[in-house]
Amino acid sequence: MRSRVVVTACLIAGVTGGALLGSACRDIGPQTGSETNFLRSCDASCADGLACICGVCTRACSVAGECAALASGAACVAVAERPGEAACAAAESAAFCDLTCSGDADCEALGAPFRCQGGFCRVPDDGEATACPVTTLAPGDNDRTVTVGDTTRSYVVRLPANHTGASPMPLVLDFHTLGGTPAEEAEASGYRELAEAEGFLVAWPQGIDGAWNIGPCCTTSRDVDDVGFARALVQEVQKEACVDVKRVYAVGVANGGGMAYHLACNAADVFAAVAPSAFDLLAASEQPCQPSRPVTEISFRGTADLLVPYEGGAQQAPNGANITFLGAAGTFERWAELNRCTGSPSAADSDGCSTYSICANGAEVTLCTAEGGGMTWGSPEIGWATLKRHSLP
Repeated sequence: MRSRVVVTACLIAGVTGGALLGSACRDIGPQTGSETNFLRSCDASCADGLACICGVCTRACSVAGECAALASGAACVAVAERPGEAACAAAESAAFCDLTCSGDADCEALGAPFRCQGGFCRVPDDGEATACPVTTLAPGDNDRTVTVGDTTRSYVVRLPANHTGASPMPLVLDFHTLGGTPAEEAEASGYRELAEAEGFLVAWPQGIDGAWNIGPCCTTSRDVDDVGFARALVQEVQKEACVDVKRVYAVGVANGGGMAYHLACNAADVFAAVAPSAFDLLAASEQPCQPSRPVTEISFRGTADLLVPYEGGAQQAPNGANITFLGAAGTFERWAELNRCTGSPSAADSDGCSTYSICANGAEVTLCTAEGGGMTWGSPEIGWATLKRHSLP
C-alpha cells in the first residue's frame, strides 16, 4: 500500500482534490492582501500573517474559520494523502490551507494569475499567468496539416464550445485503429463528447495508409516518423490555442493504442500520461521502451480480443512483419517495471481495473480488463479520471 500522510487543509467544499504540485521555492516579496498572497511561491517569509509551508504562502489551520479569509467558501478538511515531495518533507504533519480544483474556473476566487495545476490552485512558477495566444481555431472540429520532414500530415483538432482563451487547457491526442480515420475515431472513442463536458482540446491524427509505425509494425514504409508527427502536431496546436503544455496526453485503440504506448516510450517529455486500448507493448527486441521518466499508463483490454490476444504471443502484422505481443498482463508488469513500482497491484475493482499505485515520481500503472470483451475502446471517463491527475514535472 502507498504510505498515507494525513494533512489538514482548507479546501473548497464539494471539489475533489488531486496531488499537490510542488512549486519552486523563492522569495516573491510582500504582497497586499491575504488573498493575493495566498498560495504564491515562497522560500522564507509571507505577508499578512501567512507562513511559507511546502513552498507556498499559506496558513496553518485546525478549524474551518481559520481559512475563511483566504478564499470564499473554503473549509478546513482532512486530506488523506499527498505525495512525499521534498518541499513538504518537513511539514508532513502540518495542517495548512489549500484549495483543490478540477479546472482553472475553480481558482477564479483567488484572482486571474491562479491556475489549476496538479489538482491545486497555484500561481505559475514565474509568478504570473502565461499569456495565451489568440485562438485561431473555430469552436468544433478544425482540419489541419503539418509538415514533418518532407511529408505533409493531416489531423483534426476540436476546440470545445466553452473555451474562452483566457486559460490553458489540456490536450488529448486520440489515435485511430488500423485502417481508421479521425472521423471514425472521434465517433467511437468517446473523447469528443468528454472534451466538451470537461473542457479540453482533442486532436485526431491521420496515419499514413491508416497505420502507425511501431517497431516492425504496422506501416508499409519503415521510414514513417509518427513520433515526430505527434510532436509537431502538439506544437502546431499550441500556436492556435491556449494549451497547458504540462497536460498533454495520448489515447488510442488497437494500432492507435500501440501508438499511445510508443509515445510514452519515446516522447515522455511531451506526453504526461497515456491511455491505450486493445493493444500491448511488443517484445523489447522489437520495440525498445526506455521512457525518459516514469509515465502514468492506464490500459483497457478485452479477454476475447481476436486481433490482439489478451494472453499475447507471436503474430504477423498487417505489413507482413513478425511481432510478439507481451500480452495484457505482461504489458502491465512491464510498465510497473519501467515506472519502478513496488508492492502488489490492487485487486480488480467493479470496472475490472487493477492498479500499481506505489511508483516512482507518483506515477500509476493500471490494467482494466473486460471479461469476454473483444477489441474495446475502454471507458474515456475512467481513462480521463486517471490522465488528468498527472502532469509533466
